[in-house]
Amino acid sequence: MERVKSFMLKEEGSMEIGGDAMTFIGGPCSIESWEMCDEVAGTVKEICSSLGINYIFKGSYDKANRSYLHAGRGVGMEKGLQILSDIKEKYQIPVTTDVHEAWQCEEAKKVADLLQIPAYLCRQTDLILAAAQTGRAVNIKKGQFMAPWNMDNVVEKMLSCKNEKIILCERGSSFGYNRLVVDMQGLAEMRRFGYPVFLDATHSVQQPGSDRQFTSGNRKFVPSLMCAGLSVGVDGIFAEIHPDPDHAVSDGPSQLKLSDVEWILRRAKKYDDLTRSE
Repeated sequence: MERVKSFMLKEEGSMEIGGDAMTFIGGPCSIESWEMCDEVAGTVKEICSSLGINYIFKGSYDKANRSYLHAGRGVGMEKGLQILSDIKEKYQIPVTTDVHEAWQCEEAKKVADLLQIPAYLCRQTDLILAAAQTGRAVNIKKGQFMAPWNMDNVVEKMLSCKNEKIILCERGSSFGYNRLVVDMQGLAEMRRFGYPVFLDATHSVQQPGSDRQFTSGNRKFVPSLMCAGLSVGVDGIFAEIHPDPDHAVSDGPSQLKLSDVEWILRRAKKYDDLTRSE
């Protein structure tokens, strides 16, 4: 695929997004505790360092987009941002988190190097503009209801704030009830806008609302989707990781087991290396 406009995640130029190295955004769906985040961040950083992969730790302080009223939502903004700050300082890695409302962007930017717009909110103009105005890089998940070529409107909103630190992230498209599908042609379509494209390999295997109150999924398909996306030429991968996903607060069925991450990334890196060599 075509080259894209790469950018440095931080002003001091510590990590290039869309450049010559694969980037991996990974961490728990919901921040549950310092101990769990510490285990994931430390393990995944070591794996990525050994493979030459850029690593950004991900954790959400609030899971606002839940189907069920009584579903767990996380530790809240204040505690969640403190945990992210501690992870960032201890491991010297960039961190990212979701923002759901415009006012959260200014608070989140104090810690997060990358702000993430949830898929359901990718058309929320005020939220996109607020995130862009922080000057931080913004990872925008493509809505399950959006055509890849319609993400040009989202790009235009970012550019109106003179912010070109844009990541467009595929996370599957609605395919009938309770099912998502990843359109590999859509990855190439989005990359034509000239900005880095990532594949969210874990949300793409979700089965939304399939057991009425909660979203199910099938993590066994995640490695295949990763390799497929990297073969097409995406710039990075997003995946949620948990030490014990079957007992996670949210998205357990689609999160990767921490113990499986090393072999999955080793395999994925081979596909990425082959694509980049061509």
